[in-house]
Amino acid sequence: MELFNQTSLECSRLITQRYSTSFTLGIKTLDKKFHFPIYGIYGFVRFADEIVDTFHAFNREKLFHEFRESTWLAIENKISLNPVLHAFQLVVHAYNIDRVYIEAFLKSMEMDLDEKQYCRELYDEYIYGSAEVVGLMCLQVFCEGDKTKFESLKEAARSLGAAFQKVNFLRDIKSDFQDRGRVYFPKVNFHGFDNLAKNEIEADIEADFEKAYAGILALPKSARMGVYLAYIYYRKLFRKIKALPASRILNERVRVPDNAKLALLLGSYVRYRLNTI
Repeated sequence: MELFNQTSLECSRLITQRYSTSFTLGIKTLDKKFHFPIYGIYGFVRFADEIVDTFHAFNREKLFHEFRESTWLAIENKISLNPVLHAFQLVVHAYNIDRVYIEAFLKSMEMDLDEKQYCRELYDEYIYGSAEVVGLMCLQVFCEGDKTKFESLKEAARSLGAAFQKVNFLRDIKSDFQDRGRVYFPKVNFHGFDNLAKNEIEADIEADFEKAYAGILALPKSARMGVYLAYIYYRKLFRKIKALPASRILNERVRVPDNAKLALLLGSYVRYRLNTI
């Protein structure tokens, strides 16, 4: 059983490495005890996202509902022959991940099966389920059962997850609309997206980042560096997006090159060691 468990967790690590260099760098700077638990969470959320975003040649509704059912069976039975779900259920049981967060995440993913324009209520619900609860699941891992610490950092974790997701929405606004028929931001018309609308969205994101930063400083030392690196990476991406007019955002996907990510890692590590974060 130990071999099966380890192999399943290794599968989630591979998924993380293949899909996200930035999150892989962040995870590597966490205390080693957190590596596989966070890989386990990332593998789960990535596969769910792939179903609704990528598999258009297949019956996505059927695939997603099978994935949802298999998730709950894996958690109930404490085993799954799907290595991603097996790894995730190991994390759920080891860190007592709240089932409410899992259900909220799955509900948001299900929302992506339909092309839609989001109103404020749906937008807030989607942000909570797709991003904030992922931050809360990771926080439950980092707090290792310390409920007082978790409650004190809960709102900051939600704000950080929301900031990350909203930056993703800005970065991907072109592909989300053209490839998936989605516009996440409330009252935003893709064809009428201008600098005023962009500035309003950016002010909202900035507020989320500010709320999140104090929480990062209060994280257990074993988790602080990795979360801080993810924060710095997204701030860098956000600054690049802010520097461009709305017309550019509608026509290109902004990214941070891999060499810049490594530079951010080095700079973040130095600031961390000097206790300047």
